[in-house]
Amino acid sequence: MRILIISDVHANLPALEAVLAAAAPFDSVWCLGDLVDYGPDPNECVERIRDLPNLTCITGNHEAAVLNLLAVESFNGDARKSALWTANALTERNKHFLLNLPETAVVDHVTLVHGSPRFPVWEYILDTQTAAENYHYFETPNCFVGHSHVPLMFWKKGKEPGVDWLILKDQVVLQLEGKSILNPGSVGQPRDGDSRASFAIYEPETSTWQQYRVEYDIRAVQKRIRDAGLPHNHANRLSSGS
Repeated sequence: MRILIISDVHANLPALEAVLAAAAPFDSVWCLGDLVDYGPDPNECVERIRDLPNLTCITGNHEAAVLNLLAVESFNGDARKSALWTANALTERNKHFLLNLPETAVVDHVTLVHGSPRFPVWEYILDTQTAAENYHYFETPNCFVGHSHVPLMFWKKGKEPGVDWLILKDQVVLQLEGKSILNPGSVGQPRDGDSRASFAIYEPETSTWQQYRVEYDIRAVQKRIRDAGLPHNHANRLSSGS
């Protein structure tokens, strides 16, 4: 079984479509939150993801913000402006879909969260100390997270106290052993210095994770972000992946 792992689409439909085309064929999709905000296509992305086969989707902090479940004052100025625009743009049907997404899911012996198993909506796992602290908060062999927009793996073997880590590059194939935390990176707003959309394929039968990147028409998305009156910074950073 090929399971497509995506996160942080952020209303970037061309990036999402490029990922779906590059990843095919796949049997299921696990989406790790932040479908909306920053980009110009919140409704289109929600609807496209909602109709994917065998979908498991969880909520992220940007869903919480646009649904008034998280104070937008916790965001910076550009993010607040984008969240308010997105809240106004979303249809009631799509808001209902987002409102019913869980914060945590366990599927096929994998824990799925947006931020971390300790704080599912908000916490970033970007260092070994934070990763080590979070190992106490999930019981499955693996935990898949998003939120940081950086493709990363943290792992430990047995009862060893230390946690190792690795930045995941394009075409990397990993044999998962021990207890791991993995992040597929961001589809719509990469922030690891690579502007290409990021995703992964997980195969539970062989316990393998395959990391991928795919190009899409960044300039077209940047123009539509600016034309929509969204913050230019959210358009500019697409070029650098930062």
